Parts: sequence; C-alpha cells; structure tokens
Amino acid sequence: MRLFLRRRLSLLKLALAGGTLFMVVLVILQKDVGISSNSVQDPWFQDLVERKERVLVMVRGAVNNLGFQPPPVEEQQATSDRNCPPGHYTQAELKPVLERPQQDPQGPGADGTGYEKDKMTPEEEKEKEDGMTVNCFNQFSSDRISLSRSLGDDTRPPECVERKFRRCPPLPTTSVIIVFHNEAWSTLLRTVYSVLHTSPAALLTEIIMVDDASTAEHLGTRLDEYVKQLNIVKVVRQQERKGLITARLLGARGALGQTLTFLDAHCECFHGWLEPLLARIVEEPTAVVSPEITTINLNNFAFNKPVATSKAQNRGNFDWSLTFGWEGIPEQERNRRKDETYPVKTPTFAGGLFSISKKYFEHIGTYDDKMEIWGGENVEMSFRVWQCGGQLEIIPCSVVGHVFRTKSPHTFPKGTEVITRNQVRLAEVWMDDYKRIYYRRNSNAAKMAKEKGFGDISERVNLRESLHCKNFTWYLNNIYPEMFIPDLTPTKFGAIKNSGTQSCLDVGENNQGGGFPLIMYTCHNMGGNQYFEYTSHKELRHNIGKQLCLQVYLEFYINNRQCHQQSTPTPSHHLLLHVGNHTCGNHPFTYSASHKDMAVGTKNLKFGLFCTCFLAQASLFLLLVSF
Repeated sequence: MRLFLRRRLSLLKLALAGGTLFMVVLVILQKDVGISSNSVQDPWFQDLVERKERVLVMVRGAVNNLGFQPPPVEEQQATSDRNCPPGHYTQAELKPVLERPQQDPQGPGADGTGYEKDKMTPEEEKEKEDGMTVNCFNQFSSDRISLSRSLGDDTRPPECVERKFRRCPPLPTTSVIIVFHNEAWSTLLRTVYSVLHTSPAALLTEIIMVDDASTAEHLGTRLDEYVKQLNIVKVVRQQERKGLITARLLGARGALGQTLTFLDAHCECFHGWLEPLLARIVEEPTAVVSPEITTINLNNFAFNKPVATSKAQNRGNFDWSLTFGWEGIPEQERNRRKDETYPVKTPTFAGGLFSISKKYFEHIGTYDDKMEIWGGENVEMSFRVWQCGGQLEIIPCSVVGHVFRTKSPHTFPKGTEVITRNQVRLAEVWMDDYKRIYYRRNSNAAKMAKEKGFGDISERVNLRESLHCKNFTWYLNNIYPEMFIPDLTPTKFGAIKNSGTQSCLDVGENNQGGGFPLIMYTCHNMGGNQYFEYTSHKELRHNIGKQLCLQVYLEFYINNRQCHQQSTPTPSHHLLLHVGNHTCGNHPFTYSASHKDMAVGTKNLKFGLFCTCFLAQASLFLLLVSF
C-alpha cells in the first residue's frame, strides 16, 4: 500500500512539474516571439494551445483525485449560472400547451358568464333535476358550456398582469394531479382543458387524472379513449374506493414534474395562474402555495372574475372543532404586503388546490396515509408544514375558480366517523395538550381517543421527532396569535339542560357568527351546537367556530358582546342568575356533563348556572353575539 501511494505521489509530482515547465516555456515563447494577430492562426500555435489544454486537464484531474475539488454547492451554482440565460421569460416561451379554439361570444357561458335557460321543456326540466340530484350542481348548464370556454380579459390587478418572471433560476416543471369520483363529464374535462389552455408547455409536464373507483359508465373506457388525443394527459385508477388522500398519493408517486400541483375535479384556471405559484416555490422551496380561490356559481356556472382594483381579503383558519374556515387578513399582514404580488401568509389552507415542491412534499411527510377517505388532511398538513419549518401561503396573482357545493353528492364508507378519526389522528400527533379543547367539543372524538380507536400513529410521531418540529404552543404564539384559546381546564363544560322539558340549549343552525336567538332542542350529547363552557372569568361561552358569550339584551334576550357580564352558580336552585340585575329565568336549567359522553377524564357534573335571568312571565330568548 505504501509503495502504491509513493508511486502515485511520484506520478503527481511529475505531472505537476511537467505542466509547470510547459507553461514556463509557453510564456517565454509568447514573450520572445511576440505573437501577432495573424500568427494565432498558424498550425504550430494551434497545436501548442491544444497541448497546453491537455496538460491542464491532467493537472486538474490529479488534484481532484487527491480530494481537493471545489465544494459541490459552488460547482453546482456555477454550472447553473452558466446554463441559465439572463433576462425574463418571453410570451413565446410561456406559450400554453393548447391554444384555445375560436369562441362564440354569444355562446352559453361565454367569457365566464352564467348560463340559465328561461323556458325549458319537461324533458329538460327532468334533466336539470336529475343532474342536481347526482352532482349537487347544475349539470344541465355545465353540459351546455364549452369545455374550452374563455374567461374573458385578464382582470387581475395591474402588477399581476404586468409581472415578468426571471429565467434564472428557471421556473420548475409541474405535474397537475386531479382526483375524481363519479364526476360529471363536462366539469371534469373543462378542468383538464382549462389547465391545458392556461399552462405554459415548457412548465406543464403532465396531467394525472386519478380515478377513485368511479362507477359512472362515462368515466371508464370512454374517458381512457378520449384522453389519448391529449398526449400529456393520463388516467390512473384505484380499484376500490380509498378516498382523496390515497388517490393523491397514487398520483404523486408516479409524477415526473419537479413540483406537484393538486386541483379538484370542478375547477377553471384564470389567466397566468401557474407561473406565480412556481415562481414562489423557486424563491422559497419550503413554501406550500395555494391560488386565490374564487367561486364558480353552482347554479349557472358563472365565473367570479377578479377585480383589478381589489386586494386579497381572506386567509384560512380553523376552529376548535378542527374545521377549516375563512377569515379576514389581519392588519399586520396587510401592512406587510406592498402589492398583490406579495404572498399572504395563512395559518391553514383549504387543501384542495395547491402547489408544492415534490422533494419537499416527500421530505415533509406527504400525507398521513393512515387517514381515510377525506376530511382533516388539510388541517393536519397546515399544522405540520408550519411546525416543521415550512410555510403556507396564498398567492393572490394566481386565480383558480372552484364549484363550491352546499353538500357532497357522494357517500362515505363509515359515514362521518372517518372525518372524526382523521381529526383525532392529527390532534394526537400535532396539538399536544390543546387536543383536550377539541375533545371537549366532540364527545365521539373523546371516546375514540380514550379507546385508541384512531389507529397507529407511531410513524407520524417519529416524523415529528425526526424533523425537529416545534410544539403547538409555538404555532399558536407565532403563526396564529389572533386565535382565541379557551381555558384548557374550564370551571365547567357541557350542555345546558332544561330539567323540566329535558331539552338542551342549542345555538341553532347557521348561527356561528351569533346574532340570532338560541333555541331549545332535543339533547344529543354530542357537543357541537349544544356545547358551552363556564370560564374562569365567570362567562358562559360557546367556543366552537367563534368565541361567543351569552349576555342579557333588553331584559328579554341574552347577547354576546364583550363577554363582560358575569354569572354565578347556585347549584341548589338550578337557575340562571344574572349578577348585574339579580333576575332569573322562569325556566329551570341544569348544566350537565357525563364521564361517558364528554371529554376523557371528566367527572360527572350536575349543577346550576345562573348567567342570565328574565322577567318572570317572559319567554326565554338567548342570543350569541361576537366580541
């Protein structure tokens, strides 16, 4: 071995010495002879140059073999700079995959307008009714709108329309993944064509349509044959219904793009939607970016186009039932953004439409593949991305329309239990002690958590540890400081029950924002609209979607305003007593929570709350008002 090394070093010394001697001779020749502009063309000189280059290559090779090569990152950067042309992409370079065919300006739905037929035959009425039943949107209108319809002029803010994208570093390629289950033909294919008509050919690698075990005949062989003409579009199928999560993972595994872009099966993409998403991933590879999602009217398919003078208004949030929602952008975030090209940081995202680096998607743990069907995966991913060093953003210059249905047309195996199971999994992995707040509001979830009915989460816990993710307190303090945090251990919690009628105080439907009188309803022991807390501040709160308190209004109502009115428990009377005016309601109530039906570890409770009282003959009216 020593002899081998000695010989290797001797050869290296010889190569270095020879190279040095050759360079000295070359310099002397250049100096003595005096090379003119004409002499550089002489064959002897060309041969000399070539020999010099060969020697330099030998010298560099010898040095590299000894381990003295430049740092890989610097070498890669230099190579990238050499191959990366300067300037900005031209319009020709961002030419879409498919040119949109000539449009009839008077055709149904032209330029993104809605389509409704005034006079319909009995056959058409039945067709419309059947379509609404099957899809929960107006399939009759959708079927009569062009699959390649134009959405009219680009009405985004000027800074979005005029924005140029640098060639260096280049925008990454993307694979668009669309999951569908028994989707209507027109909405599914319009989504595909919309991507093809608006996405640069240089950036769109493929469209992967993932069929989650559809049973509709038109989504079988007919679809397979149809997409063959579209070249970069392909269909992959799950043979049994497994849901959105596993279907997306199936599409992602076979994707060839540098980024993944997920879309729902009833979308339409607006002008210039893709480039801003990909540009942001270039700037920040750990960013998970969602477009500004606008509405496509489910009744007539009118596309709600952006307004040039408007600014982004909303971001994602969640409530303590772990349900996703929308809220206004706080002032601090509005002030941070100079114009609409700046992303909006969002605590959570809707999860249906977004782009992500494929490498980062895999690094961050893709999806929890033990979650079932659908529900909770977007909140889980939101917590995971933020807590593990990434960021969630909405890109206002990217606009995609989506048909928002008021209910799902599909049934789910095991019903809504799968959503609860998914939510328990995310709570157990990411929420630390704050999961108790969720369990108090969902007795089924509390029971499932107690009985360990949510499956094995060891892989996800290990993922959190391996990525050195931050805790949920950090998330609330740094990412969502505006979030109201209920008492981790409230004085009392559960349902408010009328011991006379055996009915319970209920917020009622569509009253999450407060303002409507509360109702008495059959006790269901499931929390939700019948969940209340008696806090350490002596407030009676309903804290599900919004932090709301019960307060007196005009001596006949209870309002939630500033949550300043106090209540005092008097268990022996089981009445609601208002501390300020010492009046009581004429209906006796008990506040009750059982170990069986409420959160794990809660003792049996039965006592009175005397938050508000009324004139003796007055009917009981309660209002929830936000503060």
